[in-house]
Amino acid sequence: MLTKRFPLLTVAIIAKTLMTADSLSSSSGGVAKDARSQGLFQTTPLVESLPLSKLCAPHRVYLKLDLLQQSGSFKDRGMAHLCATTQKVYTANRQREADGVNGSSDADGRIKVISSSGGNAGLAVTTVARKIPQMDVSVVVPETTKQLVIDKLRSLGADVTVHGANWNSADELARRWVDEAKEGAVYVSPYDNPLLWTGHSTIVDEVLDQLSETSNDAKVGAILASVGGGGLLCGVLEGIERNYFSDESKARMIRGSKVVACETEGASSFAASFNANPVGNNDLTMVRLESIDSVATSLGALEVTPAVVQRAHRHMERGREQDGHGEDVLSYVCSDAEAVAACARFASDHRMLVEPACGAALAPIYSDRLRVQLLEELKGSVGSAIVVEVCGGSGVNLELLELWKNQHRHA
Repeated sequence: MLTKRFPLLTVAIIAKTLMTADSLSSSSGGVAKDARSQGLFQTTPLVESLPLSKLCAPHRVYLKLDLLQQSGSFKDRGMAHLCATTQKVYTANRQREADGVNGSSDADGRIKVISSSGGNAGLAVTTVARKIPQMDVSVVVPETTKQLVIDKLRSLGADVTVHGANWNSADELARRWVDEAKEGAVYVSPYDNPLLWTGHSTIVDEVLDQLSETSNDAKVGAILASVGGGGLLCGVLEGIERNYFSDESKARMIRGSKVVACETEGASSFAASFNANPVGNNDLTMVRLESIDSVATSLGALEVTPAVVQRAHRHMERGREQDGHGEDVLSYVCSDAEAVAACARFASDHRMLVEPACGAALAPIYSDRLRVQLLEELKGSVGSAIVVEVCGGSGVNLELLELWKNQHRHA
């Protein structure tokens, strides 16, 4: 593993992005409102899982079904907010140019977003961008990307290039293309952008609204979410922080909640950096994995964004400041076999298919080994809700699920 140190000044700059002006000044219902009003992402169901609630009694387990987003994963949320904002800013700049402020505008006004992806981010940005006038998409994917996903990307209209042994190599090419491009090209990270995080934070807004409809005294004990590069986890932590200081009813629901960061062995870049940085450090030491060795290829970022470690620390520090309300961030790493088994049992229990990357967030409940740990952590909040962000993933079908089961049957 390689390590990089981030001085306190850099961390302070990252901390300033924890809340965008949009999210600070608006109610939770107004976050990413332009993207939502354009139908670029959906409000997804929150349903109680009776099989999982039985395993975790007396807690009730709720599934936030973001696999029902149009592209098949939660990433529609962040990409919608990012692309809608990008188009809005780009259009405003072109108008200024046309008015003679910065010179002449380009000829046709089209904008190209260039992204790198292991699959799901590319599908999300392509799904979103095709609904936005005059926006084109190029996606660079690594060689590990399933042909199923590449075919989907091309069918949606993306210009797809396969490059590199892992996502980081693909990302380097995407960034180089943007640097070399003329006017009208914008780089879109799959996870490392504050606009993405704010889009993803709408998950928490919806969860609290939906839980409040089930009970007047509903309380969130834990939110389980998979971690690749850290974009989803950044969004969950941002959503918690925003609602923590909003109206008192939502604050009561979310205070004391634990956030469970879920990964697989061989792709646990968050665990590596999180464990290397105790709360209270004056600077961050970011750990970069040497390679990705996991069936959960869409978790395949060699290194998480530093912001996710900083936000995790903020969540933990806030709990300590609030006289031990219980806030914590827990890093759970499951085996590939546990992730695949969770996918298979989820399909049987709920008749829905998800990738092993999503199975990592289900494993802390389906795995006897991890569930014992989780319930022990929650013993101080008996009866609270456990929310699983079912992030989805489009790189799965029945044949692949059966293949994974056979590969890990005796692991």
